[in-house]
Amino acid sequence: MGLKEDFEEHAEKVKSLTKKPSDADLLILYGLFKQATVGPVNTDRPGMFSMKERAKWDAWKAVEAKSKEEAMNDYITKAKQLLEADAAAA
Repeated sequence: MGLKEDFEEHAEKVKSLTKKPSDADLLILYGLFKQATVGPVNTDRPGMFSMKERAKWDAWKAVEAKSKEEAMNDYITKAKQLLEADAAAA
């Protein structure tokens, strides 16, 4: 299986977690997902009254130095950690 297929498979698996990940974990996944699928940040930072959107933008900006492949690998690693923790808690 190629990296892109593995990435897409884990992106789907994360949606089936029985326990919602922490906000910090969700932001990590969001930033890595955007970097892997879109590339470097291509929008302006949201205003201070859009706290959720601003946090998501910051998470994406934090990983923009990674290549798409690095971001996919890191996303898969994080997804596996969350899936394992979810399975252990069940």
